[in-house]
Amino acid sequence: MPSAQAKPRKTATPAKPAKARKNGFNPLASERIQAILQRLDATYPGATCALKHKNAWELLVATILSAQCTDVRVNMVTPVLFKKYPTPQDFAALKPEQLEPDIRSTGFFRNKSKSIVGAAKKIVEEFGGQVPDEMDKLLTVPGAARKTSNVVLGTWFKKAVGVVVDTHVHRISRRLELTRNDDPKTIEQDLMKVLPQQKWIDFSHQIIHHGRALCVARKPKCAECPLEDLCHAADKTWSTVDIHKSAKL
Repeated sequence: MPSAQAKPRKTATPAKPAKARKNGFNPLASERIQAILQRLDATYPGATCALKHKNAWELLVATILSAQCTDVRVNMVTPVLFKKYPTPQDFAALKPEQLEPDIRSTGFFRNKSKSIVGAAKKIVEEFGGQVPDEMDKLLTVPGAARKTSNVVLGTWFKKAVGVVVDTHVHRISRRLELTRNDDPKTIEQDLMKVLPQQKWIDFSHQIIHHGRALCVARKPKCAECPLEDLCHAADKTWSTVDIHKSAKL
């Protein structure tokens, strides 16, 4: 609950399910989408990928390493890694087991080693040592599934060809009723239908920051959230609006 020194502008009531949605509420109304985007812009201006990188190859490797691992840990590992192996050619010359000790702390290091070495070989042998900037080509690279490819294309190449759907985007998109689906690929398609294409890249970065700062998985900090009065999530911890039972993880 907010303290007496910092009362919210509206009178809040404990979060509880609403009996019915009122006034024909449409979660995908253009006015609502625009309000969400405007508030995200105001709250997280200039938000970008937290993974440190100097080029597309470094971003690809860092993104592969970030699976089931924090960005903080990855950012501790990659400076040493890229100093030891500066180019895709250096990685391509390795056997996966040679790379494992360098990335062990990121978890799942055996699979990640195979993906990174495989990606390096593919990029060196088929793409002249350059990370491809087209989705169909990038998806042929080991370790570059749809989410990873969207990260590289959006963050480095500034190409809005999709929406990154990580755990934060998954969770918050459902809470905001921008999708009712649970499969990341389907969630991405839902978001691409309702968000302007020019916002696909920024939206992902901003939502990821929002998910880390306020809209956390357990006990979201709803009283501090700039989207509070636009959100009807069933697991809100504090609310000034009706709660919708279907708006949940």
